[in-house]
Amino acid sequence: MKNNIKPHKGKVSREDRWKHNEHRSSLIWITGLPGSGKSTIAHELEYWLFQKDVRTFVLDGDNVRQGLCRDLGFSASDRRENLRRVGEVARLFVDAGILTIAAFASPYRADRLMVRQLFDEGNFIEVYLKCSLSVCESRDPKGLYGKARRGEIQNFTGVSDPYEPPDNPEIILETDKLSVEESVNIIIRFIKDRALIR
Repeated sequence: MKNNIKPHKGKVSREDRWKHNEHRSSLIWITGLPGSGKSTIAHELEYWLFQKDVRTFVLDGDNVRQGLCRDLGFSASDRRENLRRVGEVARLFVDAGILTIAAFASPYRADRLMVRQLFDEGNFIEVYLKCSLSVCESRDPKGLYGKARRGEIQNFTGVSDPYEPPDNPEIILETDKLSVEESVNIIIRFIKDRALIR
């Protein structure tokens, strides 16, 4: 069956879209423990970019699991498949010229590397939200840490499942020390330095 599949190349290239948009596209992958600020920072960054007329979109863990990945649980193999699907969708978005932001705990290094390898050099920007477990747990915006501690949630990152910090992320944000605004500004400076936006 795979032998019968041949991707069709359209007349509009990614570079054409960059020129039209007046900005480049890339994937900004935000990873960290639950409660480290992934969704908050992702959506604040998206809002800032949108205000600057940058075509942007956030792929958020909970939102993706309501549709595209609703058939998956939280075992290691299901987490990997979840991220594989997200990576493929993100690649389509980046090809469409959209500066894409993904906010996923993505606790395993191998899974993040799998997604990185879908992208050309420089088109995957890993942002690690470094935040102590105690601070993440004290925030507990969804009450999930409490449920995990009581055994009501299995395979919960940081409690019953490990989180493997990135070895060499492009950006590290200590979100137990930085404000949301400070964190977003660091990402903005980075993508400006990379000439993704003006």
